[in-house]
Formats: sequence, structure tokens, C-alpha cells
Amino acid sequence: MPYVNIKVTGGAEAPTPAQKAELIAGVTELLARVLGKNPATTVVVIDEVAMDNWGIGGESVTARRSGNPTGV
Repeated sequence: MPYVNIKVTGGAEAPTPAQKAELIAGVTELLARVLGKNPATTVVVIDEVAMDNWGIGGESVTARRSGNPTGV
């Protein structure tokens, strides 16, 4: 039973329900095609992570995108 966990930033940049459905279907199809996995037992989970809770290079995504190290 394959388990795939996709993590994306949430908030304004969160994927739409249609985009999530496409990701789930696409990953499931990919595992079936490439690895021969059964789609009926493939689990795909999408986690939305707040940009304040996602860090890159020692600072939050919020801070990186604002250009301000404090994120404000």
C-alpha cells in the first residue's frame, strides 16, 4: 500500500479542490504506471502548511516573500 504525502503552502496559495483532485489522481496513476501499484490501495495525503510554519534557509516563507526578516 503506497503512501504519498504532499506538503504545500496554505493560505492564499493553497491549491483549489480541483487542483488537489488532479494531484491525487495524477500521483495515483503515476504509481500504478511506473511501479505497478494498485490504485485501490494507494493513499495520497495533501497537507497545507501555513507559510509561518515552513522555513527555508533559516527563515519562514512569510519572511522570505515579504523581504522582511521578521515577516511583518
